[in-house]
Parts: sequence; C-alpha cells; structure tokens
Amino acid sequence: MSDPRIDTAPPGDIDYVAVEESPRFVELKRRQRGFVFPMAIAFLVWYFTYVLLSSFARDFMAEQVWGNITVGLLLGLGQFVTTFAITMTYVWYANRTLDPISSEIRDELEAREGNA
Repeated sequence: MSDPRIDTAPPGDIDYVAVEESPRFVELKRRQRGFVFPMAIAFLVWYFTYVLLSSFARDFMAEQVWGNITVGLLLGLGQFVTTFAITMTYVWYANRTLDPISSEIRDELEAREGNA
C-alpha cells in the first residue's frame, strides 16, 4: 500500500523527508534501534566488566581452570565469541525482521522512480 505523503512529490522527484517520516520507515527504524541499542548496552556492560576484572580482580582472573588456561583467558576469548554471536544474531534478525520492510520501501521508491 502506497503512502500518500510519498506520492505528493512531483513525478520523478521523491520527497525523501516524507519517506523518512512514513509509518513503515519509522517502524523500520524503531525495530532496528530496538535490537541494536539493548545489544550494544549488554555488550558494553560485558566488555567493561571484563576490563574491570582484569584491573581489579587479578587473583580471580589468574585462577587456573585447566593447565595454563586461566579465567582471564577464557573470559577474553569469550569476548570474541560474543562478538561473533551478536553478529550472527543481528544478521538473522535483519533478514527476518528488517529486510522485508526495507525491501517494500525500496520497491515502492524504485517503482516511483521508474514511472518518472
């Protein structure tokens, strides 16, 4: 369904401000931010916890878990695992939730541009 505010621009010209203010685009931004901001906050808390433990809980971080493998090493490697997990989760979320909406918006804009 076409947004009437988008259709107010002259033929061939797209009012991108109206597109940005359209309900579908606003919903797209809301969903994207609803994923990114909480995930970023969670990761930063996890990261700063690791940094603070490294600085102020050296004995804990130096605890040997198995052989020369320490808690600090495992938590450090956990940072990399977390980064990859967040990336894979975002790709899954974007493919399932964000891409269908953005494709609709893009298709509508391309159709308007093609009619010019």
